[in-house]
Amino acid sequence: MGCGTSSVTKDKKSEKALKAALVIQNWYRGYSARLKTRQRYALTIFQSIEYADEQGQLQLSNFFSFMLENYTRVQEKEPGLVTRLFGSNIQDKDRQDYLGLIDVPDSYCGPRLQFPLTFTDIDLLIEAFKQQQILHAYYVLEVLFETKKVLQQMPNFTHTNTSPSKEITICGDLHGKLDDLFLIFYKNGLPSATNPYVFNGDFVDRGKNSMEILMILFVSFLVYPNDLHLNRGNHEDFMMNMRYGFTKEILHKYKLHGKKILQILEEVYTWLPVGTIIDNEVLVIHGGISESTDLTLLHRIERNKMRSVLMPPIPMDADYAERKNKLGTTIVAQGIRTSGSFSEQLTKQEWEQVITVFSASNYYEEGSNRGAYIRMSSGMTPRFFQYQITKATCFRPLYQRVNAIESSAIRMLKERMISRKTDLIRAFQLQDRNKSGKLSMGQWAFSVENVLGLNLPWRSLSSHLVTTDKDGNIDYMSGFQDVHIQKPVKEVQSTLIETVYRYRSDLQIIFNIIDSDHSGLISMEEFRSMWKLFKSHYSVHIDDSQFDELAERMDLNKDGSIDFNEFLKAFYVVHKFDKLNKSDSKLE
Repeated sequence: MGCGTSSVTKDKKSEKALKAALVIQNWYRGYSARLKTRQRYALTIFQSIEYADEQGQLQLSNFFSFMLENYTRVQEKEPGLVTRLFGSNIQDKDRQDYLGLIDVPDSYCGPRLQFPLTFTDIDLLIEAFKQQQILHAYYVLEVLFETKKVLQQMPNFTHTNTSPSKEITICGDLHGKLDDLFLIFYKNGLPSATNPYVFNGDFVDRGKNSMEILMILFVSFLVYPNDLHLNRGNHEDFMMNMRYGFTKEILHKYKLHGKKILQILEEVYTWLPVGTIIDNEVLVIHGGISESTDLTLLHRIERNKMRSVLMPPIPMDADYAERKNKLGTTIVAQGIRTSGSFSEQLTKQEWEQVITVFSASNYYEEGSNRGAYIRMSSGMTPRFFQYQITKATCFRPLYQRVNAIESSAIRMLKERMISRKTDLIRAFQLQDRNKSGKLSMGQWAFSVENVLGLNLPWRSLSSHLVTTDKDGNIDYMSGFQDVHIQKPVKEVQSTLIETVYRYRSDLQIIFNIIDSDHSGLISMEEFRSMWKLFKSHYSVHIDDSQFDELAERMDLNKDGSIDFNEFLKAFYVVHKFDKLNKSDSKLE
């Protein structure tokens, strides 16, 4: 009897333990699923805002097209302004004009390149950059001049062949993420005659080591011009660099010779090939694919005539209609940036064959995504390799990584909302017929999406953005309580502040183009003229007197010129509860 009782007791304990384990397992699965959902929502926010910014770039491109279409009228009114906007700085510059007056002092302890370059220089450069050394401006310019000389001899599309014993590696966007490039080379080997690579554009911007990546790629290209292929991406573009950081990086790292580097780099960009064709079967080209892709046209375009995909070249011939038609063809051709199967007409079946590869890990935030590269050869199925650079995040649990990604995404979303505060309040008030200050969840979500157009799951995100009462109604003004745009001048109206903040990236690009000598200064008259043109195209309904008053106040030393970078920096978002949020995330 005693043994039987003991056996029953053990069975009950085992049953309880099993039930407890199942409860814990189910709880953990639900917990992990919720974390994954939060992470997915955060990534959706990043992607939606990035897509909206890309659409904003189209608006900027349309602005320059508008300027061009009204070229004659605008030139009559503002001849100097138009010339500075569309006049090319690109000329046949003599190498000695740039290098003749630059000395490499004995005290310089960074890498010293020997021309003609060899594989030893690739190793030397990589090891130096791992030690966070800066390549001297003399060598940077030498590399740029040599790269331009070789690129000028190349067609729009480079051709390469593989074999079962000779694969080729295809890398996507790196965006200044030097550690990703180091990891690719560590796992996959350095470029060589037996280990060819295609780097499919967007080497620069966003990350802090764009110059180092560019130098490694260009030096490798000069050593192995037939085995390392470089395609132009939309960020190999001087206007994009102004917006996304590479221009600032160059001027910071090369304070004395940065302007010279920028001038030559602009030329180099224009000579980068459009794409690479592998085994006469696979087309590698940057961006999205189009059903109307015309490869014959892409083979014929004069790629060096496009300084920027955002800005067409200035027309010089007399017949405006013909000029406009030719220009439209060029813009469309340059705007096609695809990756995938090489075919004049893509069938539905061939569209499953289109592959996108992105090589910058942690693109939005630490832990947000993996990078990847592809290895392929003739007659073989492509092989995919993923990786992720992990530093501080590798020892952090999943919930902390999700918290960090989510906090960054919500921060960006709140900045987006505050930049449209006036428009959002107007939309809320149209729905709030009783003037209660509250809306239903559906009304609030509809209004926010209608104004911001980000196609986000607003109902799910509402708990991060606004407060909700016990009846489920939203206090719509609560979304602006912990964030505001700093006013450089108290008297300026909020509508103007929001407008300048919302379009600050576009304005910075336009002002930088006007500022041809990179002094950071433009005259008050140019400042006002540019604003008027910008306002008319962007349909900004703000009285000129408000902007004039703001400009006058920002001319601090009253010399008739404005430091436009400082002007735009004065418009920034303040998050009131940043410190509190950081404390909360540590307690979780």
